[in-house]
Amino acid sequence: MLQTIRDNSQGLIAKVIIGFIIALMALFGVESIVGGLVNNSTVAEINGEEITEPELTASVQNLMASVGADLANLDDGLLREVALNQIIEDRLLRQSARSASMTISSDAIDRQIINNPQFQIGGVFDSDLALRTMATQGFTVQAYRDALSEQMVVGQLVNAYGASSFMTENELERIVSLSSQTRDFQFISVTLGNRTEGEVIPVDQIETYYQNNQSRFMLEEEVAVNYVVLDKSAIFSEVEVSEEDVLAQYELERSASSAATQRRAAHILIEVSGTITPEQAIARAGTIKARVDQGEDFAALALEASADTASAQSGGDIGYSDGSAFPPELEEALALMTVGQVSEPVVSEFGVHLVKLTEYDVNEFASLEELADRIRRDLSGAEVDQLYFSRLETLANLAFETTDLTEISEELGLEIVASEAFTRLGGSSEVTSNSNVVAAAFAEEVLVGGNNSEVVEIGDSRALVLSLREHNEAHLRPLEEVRGEIAAILRTELEKEKAQTVGDEILTALRSAQAVDEMITANELQWIVQSGVSRDQAGLNNEVLQRAFTMSPPQDGATTFDGFALSNGTFVVIELQAVNRGSLALLEEQARSTLITSNVEADGRASFDAFLANSRSNAEIVQNLETTEPLL
Repeated sequence: MLQTIRDNSQGLIAKVIIGFIIALMALFGVESIVGGLVNNSTVAEINGEEITEPELTASVQNLMASVGADLANLDDGLLREVALNQIIEDRLLRQSARSASMTISSDAIDRQIINNPQFQIGGVFDSDLALRTMATQGFTVQAYRDALSEQMVVGQLVNAYGASSFMTENELERIVSLSSQTRDFQFISVTLGNRTEGEVIPVDQIETYYQNNQSRFMLEEEVAVNYVVLDKSAIFSEVEVSEEDVLAQYELERSASSAATQRRAAHILIEVSGTITPEQAIARAGTIKARVDQGEDFAALALEASADTASAQSGGDIGYSDGSAFPPELEEALALMTVGQVSEPVVSEFGVHLVKLTEYDVNEFASLEELADRIRRDLSGAEVDQLYFSRLETLANLAFETTDLTEISEELGLEIVASEAFTRLGGSSEVTSNSNVVAAAFAEEVLVGGNNSEVVEIGDSRALVLSLREHNEAHLRPLEEVRGEIAAILRTELEKEKAQTVGDEILTALRSAQAVDEMITANELQWIVQSGVSRDQAGLNNEVLQRAFTMSPPQDGATTFDGFALSNGTFVVIELQAVNRGSLALLEEQARSTLITSNVEADGRASFDAFLANSRSNAEIVQNLETTEPLL
């Protein structure tokens, strides 16, 4: 029945047009229809094989879709360049596969198509779905098979390099000896302290540093503004909703909810035709109704007797209705029935029905007490929205008509707020860190013209207008203001020099096999001992760890020394005592398997990348420079 209704709602012209399009697709394929409507200019040639503008455009779109990010602000030329590189590499791989006479069997292609989830319904291949999906993607069946064949051949070529890589036991042992290596060492940290306390920083050094580093003491351009904020949330306190309004809205919502009650039904349809009169159809329906009353299964009778064969397969089920989906005669009958009841014969424009109510979803509506607060908020919200947008319009008009915020404040009852000073990078408060506010504050009409800003939205429910209070151009801070800062900088440099001097003295003594205990004690230092440290040891300064693993292994039982400054100025002296090689025998089976897999994959990728680079260097690649940007 439902299919009949849908069929009757379709116009003849629509069917003719759809039929014509389907015929064209079947005869020529989608690509042949649209091919003549697009620009097929050549953007590149690879060994004489052309790449067209439509191919490049499609590749750009696929690139943007695969990244899944907002690429709208990226340079279009860069996107085209990356996409063209992808096409060139794909084309080179296909040409290499063809030159190697690599093929895919027809059976393998068929299996790939049948196993494609895009072509399945409930896990089962559906040929109609497959044809529609291919057509949607712009393919005829043969064109799709050809494209799939090339993809599978290229996949074989790529996999061949990954599968051909391997690792010997000796290679694995060598890798483990390095990757699982540990080191024993100790180090001294000569931190910055007060070694230069009492030393006066010469005035001329401070002045020289100031003259040579003026960019460090420049103050950026900054402004301070006054602003008023129109906040929707503040308007709620002005709005009152009467109990009568709440009750009226409650009744309206309850009526709408009642109308949305769902009934599910099944039916048996007896069609009226040239051989069956309405009276005969009613009589036949009455006979079936009698069989139902005697205990026969309604679903079985639907399968036996219903003219609506589609619903009969589901026991006569025709789905849900809110009172408007079925013919009026059926809706009237269902409204008087209880769940499980079967109606007497019902006549509609489609024939004679026996209708069974199978489900009745009563929408229980909450009480007024439960919903009153929510309804009051909703009603208040509607009125608040009206007031907010009305005042927003007034705010915009006054901002344009006046040159300060006084009249706006008085008219709308808004407090004038003074901001802190902030630069073009924004300030520290919620308002001055907003990029829209910053842009408005440094706009020419505010900064130069002295006018109010336009209305600036700072969220869905707040807006402001600002005016300039203070403007400071970028300028160099005077020497007297920064003299103390410079002195602190120079003293820090002195401390770094002193720390390095102490460290160098200890390092020199160690390398000369001299005693260093007194120097260590005098400078309140100590050795920090580290044993069996791995390359990724946690809890140890990363700079110290990296330096320890770059030192040459000790020879003949001796130790080696090194010294260097950390990024914070601390000077470190390291004594490397032993290098412990990693052992394959100590590696767990899971770690061994993971190590082999990762290295084989890396080697396979490197082999493939080398093959692709060699193919590209030996290929004849010509670009149409008028169409696309040159490749790097």
